[in-house]
Amino acid sequence: MQLQQLRYFVAVADARHFTRAADAVHVAQPSLSQQIRSLERELGAELFHRTRGNIALTDAGDALLPLARRILADTESARLAVQETVQLRRGRVRLGAPPSLCTSLVPDVLRVFRDRYPEVALLVREGGSRDLVRSLGAGELDLALIITPQPEDAPALAVTELLHEELVLVSAGPPSRGRRVRVEELQGRPLVMFREGYDLREATIGACRAAGFDPVFAVEGGEMDAVLGFVRAGLGPAVLPGMVAARSGLAVTPFAGPGLGRTIALAHGAEVPSTRAATALRATLLAHLRGAARAGELPPGTELLLPLL
Repeated sequence: MQLQQLRYFVAVADARHFTRAADAVHVAQPSLSQQIRSLERELGAELFHRTRGNIALTDAGDALLPLARRILADTESARLAVQETVQLRRGRVRLGAPPSLCTSLVPDVLRVFRDRYPEVALLVREGGSRDLVRSLGAGELDLALIITPQPEDAPALAVTELLHEELVLVSAGPPSRGRRVRVEELQGRPLVMFREGYDLREATIGACRAAGFDPVFAVEGGEMDAVLGFVRAGLGPAVLPGMVAARSGLAVTPFAGPGLGRTIALAHGAEVPSTRAATALRATLLAHLRGAARAGELPPGTELLLPLL
């Protein structure tokens, strides 16, 4: 089995078309088809159902696809690790983060990292923690900011808890100075709600149900920017992380104790050696958080979980 054959196989699986796959990997279509047939002979199974105008994976193809992606990702990581050793600051780092952190924490960290390592390519993937954990396990990310605890079926990860962040209620009205809102006060009050898959949606609904009621929604299904826009338009309040709320320009009301919160952690594959670029980004992130804590720049209700050193 050759890496080239696996690349061709993944290309066909993604394109569901031999000619388009050949164009994507810059090879003649007959050569690509020949390599796929050779791979099938070696494995002793057909990987694709071939019918006119329709290419679909067989059961064997379905089984091979995630393994092929992981092998190719590990190969690329090995290539980049060698390049970094020779060329120092050159390389690539792939960071995953929830949209709420891409709006708040991530831009400041990446600005500092980019200033220090301008030749390192940065790739950012937004997604929910469950999706990011799966991407780490598949070798598609080097690092990910996730919300703990991890799902029970999570792959083996090395996890460093960074922050405990307060969740707050934001609205378009004037701020209620010194007042705190109880979760029970949200009963019957239409909320602006994120789409399914957001950790914030699950946290809000879970808190309401723990208080004995199901929340009602004025509008739901938005991404972070849409939710902020809906709140500004006066459609209703929303529950947001403190770091996002602090930058939103909206009225912020904390929750009464014990309140709502979440723990943010940095994760990477436990059995995957970090590249130099990923190690540098991790160090930049930790230094940024420690510096913000020392300077008193963390939003109210946000607690650093790292030692200040």
